[in-house]
Amino acid sequence: MTEMNLGMSDRLRDLHGRVKQMIDTEIAPLDAEFLAEVGKGDRWQFTARQTEILEGLKARARAAGLWNLWLTDSDRGHGLTTVEYAYLAEEMGRSHLAAEVFNCNAPDTGNMEVLERYG
Repeated sequence: MTEMNLGMSDRLRDLHGRVKQMIDTEIAPLDAEFLAEVGKGDRWQFTARQTEILEGLKARARAAGLWNLWLTDSDRGHGLTTVEYAYLAEEMGRSHLAAEVFNCNAPDTGNMEVLERYG
């Protein structure tokens, strides 16, 4: 029987550090401001400030190469295994906005995974 390695690879350690740093320095500090906007506008739409926060953070994540991290076992993403992605998902779970910022929020993950695999 083959043993499963649940540790971080060097490749993952670097990526995890970059994700954690962006969450700690750019995303988490804006969580409270984003949530303070809830209830200020239309219930089904982000306020202008929420959109500004999200789109600005998404652009920085894309520019940093921290996009579509969830696309496991694919050459279109980072090629992570599900176990490797779990480390990043755990880190993203510390912030209200992080999964959305890195394009790892439902329904993006499931829908895009189906499209990537089956067209």
